[in-house]
Amino acid sequence: MSDDSPKTETPSHPNVPSVDQSDRMVPRNLRQSGDPGIEMLVSTRVRKSPFFHKSFNEEGAWRATVYNRIYHPRGMVEPEDGGMMKEYDALVNRVTLWDVAVERQIRVKGSDAEDFVNYVITRDATEIEPMHGKYVILCNENGGILNDPVLLRPAEDEFWFSISDSTLMQWLQGVNVGHDYDVDIDEIDVAPMQIQGPLSEDVLVDLVGEEVSEIPYYGLMDAEINGCSVLVSQTGFSGEKGFEIYVRDAMKNAEAVWDPVLASVKDHGGMQVAPAHHRRIAAGILSWGQDMDHETSPFQVNLAYQVPDDKEADYIGKETLERQREDIEAGDYPFNMKMVGLKLGGEPISDYAPDFWHVSESDSGTKVGYVTSPWYSPKLQTNIALAHVPAEKTDIGTEYEVHLPDEYANEPGEPVPAEVAEVPFQKSVNPSAREQAKMNAEEDATN
Repeated sequence: MSDDSPKTETPSHPNVPSVDQSDRMVPRNLRQSGDPGIEMLVSTRVRKSPFFHKSFNEEGAWRATVYNRIYHPRGMVEPEDGGMMKEYDALVNRVTLWDVAVERQIRVKGSDAEDFVNYVITRDATEIEPMHGKYVILCNENGGILNDPVLLRPAEDEFWFSISDSTLMQWLQGVNVGHDYDVDIDEIDVAPMQIQGPLSEDVLVDLVGEEVSEIPYYGLMDAEINGCSVLVSQTGFSGEKGFEIYVRDAMKNAEAVWDPVLASVKDHGGMQVAPAHHRRIAAGILSWGQDMDHETSPFQVNLAYQVPDDKEADYIGKETLERQREDIEAGDYPFNMKMVGLKLGGEPISDYAPDFWHVSESDSGTKVGYVTSPWYSPKLQTNIALAHVPAEKTDIGTEYEVHLPDEYANEPGEPVPAEVAEVPFQKSVNPSAREQAKMNAEEDATN
């Protein structure tokens, strides 16, 4: 008896099996679904920050994402009015205000605060003096990056984790179960804003006085704005000169601080903008969740300097990370993929990527990697990106192809050429420890 029923084709694997993600428990979703044009639901399940009304109702933020379970403005200037590139111009040429209340502040306070913090971060917490801060990472026992916060130390017995987009408070509280450090761990009512750009210091002088000019990079200062207590730091997510203002008792004071800050920014020719990912990519600043996550080792994403070889104290992940370093030094790289910088062709990428765009070998066309953070750099006059590619093919100048959406491709459906480039693509006003070490090494080599 013949079977005349229609045959069903087996669909191709939707997640690009030629990209080797075998060392991940949960592979990245590499299917190219694009932007389906959906609407974001605003409900009480996701928190509105103390700045929500100012950003969305008064300043006209037209879109949002959810970051740390808080609504976050990600577009101030409409595309037809210049969009993110107009916001970029304000950042690099004048001054900008960012609503970053999504950076929840997790406080560790008590007589054992230093010991506890030293146990959960890879860098040495004992080297952070009161009224200073440091960029740090926390890893799990497998060496995966759980969070990469700015760590502030406003007092001898007190630290604030200004966190990136992953839950950290419950992890810290869980770590202390059974360890019994004499600390209290909780989120506090503090909301930060960033003032970024070449005129940011002028704005801060207007707001809190000349003393702010004496704050070193990652230094802190107590101050008052409009009668409200704030903590000021010289930090930021832009690669430009910048400061952050942490508003204490934020649910009461946020708007009283916001109004004079925004007024000063506007007086200096600036504006409120969304976080400038085009500039942070150029600076090589990473974004947790897209460039790295809990299954990513610091050795894969240019954060080896976060794993000191002289920290005597134990910390979570130390044994694994030290073994990874030994393997790498012995020439046995223990990961399939590694992050690189790419310069790539195509039309200027002027907005967020809705997918991890595919990276192919230039000779065979085989898809072997993916882009995590792409954007157009007006400074460099080219598209740039951070991408994960096979660890054995990361030399500067290595050629690849990137599969861009048709709106950015030179020809619809055809990949554009790409080349591995130095990271950072563009120097920061305040170089990171990694940048500074590289600059010192280059200086030593020329002397």
